[in-house]
Amino acid sequence: MIVRIMGEGQVRLADSHFPELNKLDDELLAEVETGDLEGFRRTLGALLAAVRKLGTPLPDDALEPSELILPAPDATIDEVRAMLTEDGLIPD
Repeated sequence: MIVRIMGEGQVRLADSHFPELNKLDDELLAEVETGDLEGFRRTLGALLAAVRKLGTPLPDDALEPSELILPAPDATIDEVRAMLTEDGLIPD
């Protein structure tokens, strides 16, 4: 799956990594719902770090359709709230 981190670029992620990422996504969803700003910052950072670590970056000149778009690291809780679905940022 091709994943875009807004403001950074795209990475290719194997489907086998999504159970791990979904745990962080569930945590992030709960923190957004409760307004836990400190937890939100920590978990968003951990989620994006995991995507960077587990994914293979695509070249800067590659322009493939992104199947999933994640917020920028400095996104606000309101910006992320607007991106959420009932499954969070990452569909189950």
